[in-house]
Formats: sequence, structure tokens, C-alpha cells
Amino acid sequence: MQVFSTILDGVKIIEPQLYKDSRGFFLESYKEITYLENEVNFQFIQDNRSRSSKKVLRGLHFQKSFPQGKLVSCTYGEIYDVVADINPQSPTYGKYIAVNLSGENNKQLWIPPGYAHGFCVLSNTADIFYKCTEYYDPQDESGIRWDDPTFAIKWPISDPILSDKDKEYGFLKK
Repeated sequence: MQVFSTILDGVKIIEPQLYKDSRGFFLESYKEITYLENEVNFQFIQDNRSRSSKKVLRGLHFQKSFPQGKLVSCTYGEIYDVVADINPQSPTYGKYIAVNLSGENNKQLWIPPGYAHGFCVLSNTADIFYKCTEYYDPQDESGIRWDDPTFAIKWPISDPILSDKDKEYGFLKK
């Protein structure tokens, strides 16, 4: 496994070791000791899976009082995954990182608690799997508009399909 740090504190891009042969492939998607050794030092208490169609954009989401850390992977298809720093005390406040996750590249993205997260689907369909450090609480959920000028995210799609809730979120106002 290779682990790459990003400009956002604690956010990591992870490339699990892939073993391929004529029958297919094998990879360890999670092994606690390996992640602990690479400073992903959280207990996961909930696993989530979602499927989305091409041009669907979900985000930017976060929980206010009980922030979730997330280990995100795309098991089928391809997504453009974004992590945005919404902490006013952080030196990278208002910045973001993005990475393509796919069923082909098998990359994972570790997002510590306290960041906003979103993604858009680049393939016809994408299946996303993520492990979370806190339970999802719909009463605690919040978000920021996907096109917030504070972040100026360079999304690879210009006319995303959004949920009604994602359309209603406001701007960060730095």
C-alpha cells in the first residue's frame, strides 16, 4: 500500500496493493494495522454504499456536531472526489483537493472528521463505498454549494444533476 499526503492536514490518497493474474485481482480494502501505521487512526462504526448515474453531483456535505471521518472508494465506474477545508482556524481554510477514484485505479481517499466532501460521477454509473467514524445523523447534516466561489472547484462537468437539498445549500462566506 502506498499513502500520499495532500495539502489538507490529515487527508490522504491511498493506493492499496493490487494482485492481478489471469483470473482477476485481489486487494485488501481495509486492514486495521496497516491503516494505523499510516496515521488513519480512527474506529469505523458505519459502512455506506451508494450508486449514482453520470453527471450526478453529491455534496459538499458535512455533519456539524458529530463530524464523520470517511474512507472513500469507488468500486465500479469513476468519480471526481472532492475534499474541502471548512475550518476557519486551518491554514488551508477555503482550499480543496480532488482525486479521481475508480473501480480501475482502486484508489481510496481518507477524509478526517471536519472536512466537507462531495463527488461527481464521470462514468455512466458509479458505486461508492465508504467507511465512517460516526453514525450518519440527518438532523446534524449540513452542506455548502457545489459551486461556492470560495473554493472555485474545477468540476469536470458543467451541468450537474443535483438533489433538491444540494441546490438549497448556501456559500461558505470566507
